[in-house]
Amino acid sequence: MLEKSFGAMFFLKTPEKKENLRVVYLRITVDGIPKEISTKRKWESTRWNQKNERATGNKEDAKSLNYFLDSLSTRIANYRTELINNDQTITSQKLIDFVKGKNVSKVKVLEEFTEHNAEILALVETKEYAVGTYGRYQIAKSHVAKFIKSKYNRDDLEFRELNFAFIRDYELYLKTVRNCSNNTALKYIANFKTIVLRAIAKDIIPRDPFKLFKSKKVKIKKKPLSTDELHRLEAKVFSSERLSLIRDVFVFQCYTGLAYIDAYQLKPTDIKKGIDGSLWIMSSRQKSKSETDIPLLPKAIEIMERYKDHPLCIQRGTVLPVKTNQKMNEYLKEIAVLCELEDTLNTHKARRTFGSTVTLKNGVPLHIVKEMMGHYSVKQTEEYAITEQESVSIEMQQLKEKLSRDNKISENPMDLLLKLQQEIAGLQPQKENDETVQFHEKLKTITARLDAISEILLSK
Repeated sequence: MLEKSFGAMFFLKTPEKKENLRVVYLRITVDGIPKEISTKRKWESTRWNQKNERATGNKEDAKSLNYFLDSLSTRIANYRTELINNDQTITSQKLIDFVKGKNVSKVKVLEEFTEHNAEILALVETKEYAVGTYGRYQIAKSHVAKFIKSKYNRDDLEFRELNFAFIRDYELYLKTVRNCSNNTALKYIANFKTIVLRAIAKDIIPRDPFKLFKSKKVKIKKKPLSTDELHRLEAKVFSSERLSLIRDVFVFQCYTGLAYIDAYQLKPTDIKKGIDGSLWIMSSRQKSKSETDIPLLPKAIEIMERYKDHPLCIQRGTVLPVKTNQKMNEYLKEIAVLCELEDTLNTHKARRTFGSTVTLKNGVPLHIVKEMMGHYSVKQTEEYAITEQESVSIEMQQLKEKLSRDNKISENPMDLLLKLQQEIAGLQPQKENDETVQFHEKLKTITARLDAISEILLSK
């Protein structure tokens, strides 16, 4: 915001005891309000020109002082221009603070990142965040640190050094050097942006270097298992007990919709009788803390019973002997090959299979699936409702039948009448008796009425 008046001048401040060597001061006046600050430089009053506000003479000491004063004037002018461009209020105190270095942040990026991550870790202990969240921010911090070292050959940068070029180059680094996919790179950039926005909120930096950065995630079609693939997986007999266990846990997820961590933490106390008298899972999701009530299907109950006495379940007090997520995904890749499944198997595909193949495909309404999966909105559930070829076939068959009925209704009434008459004419009794004679008489009456209707329609 442009001030009404602005002035800056250098002068020698007169000391209490009159002497020739005096301190050079700077006075800045904005809208009539003056503020002064010492430049911490001393100069002889006999070698000072107050009209020019500079030292006199051609000696090196005079040239050095004047160069310093010129540089300071330029810095103040540039900072004032920056305030105007950012539509910020200009005050004499703000300009003096700039000269003192009070408003120039020295906070460094990785230092703030470390502080943020320490806070996340503290909140993990209070269950406000999952330990996985802390892990993701630690990886994001590691990527930023390696980028700074690679690009600038430094251990850290000050926030004020961040700009659009830094963000753009960091994205390129993630996609090329780190070989991250587009969506993965954007996730790491989003983690870093959290730290930048935190710095803005703390007035460490005045503007957002992400302002001009545009990014767009690539939509990836994540298919669930089809009905045929799920049945093939269930029926497969493995020679390894290890793979059988992993398959059973995966199938349990397919019939309950539980995410990996929720299946891992599922306890017998989470299995309760519902209002219908059958067994339900009544717990809350680790990720969103939302309540989930899921009626147990027969296949899920069967798997629960199979492992209720498993040593790992007894030791941990859990329903299933779930391995680590890394091991689960590693073994699921083996299972996919043995079952001749084209797509890669992972623990999240089970949840997607529940949301699409097991529930929505079988007529369970979308809002019911939303509640069972613990989603905050139907939009989240719709992402899981990926229509498979079989579902498309069913819907198109129903459309064909409807169109067929509509075509029959839209036929010419006279054509329908003639068809009916022909059908009636074909109903001839094989043997004559009282009942067949009566039937034949009624048929003649109906035929006569149809003839009368035909004449009326023809006359129109």
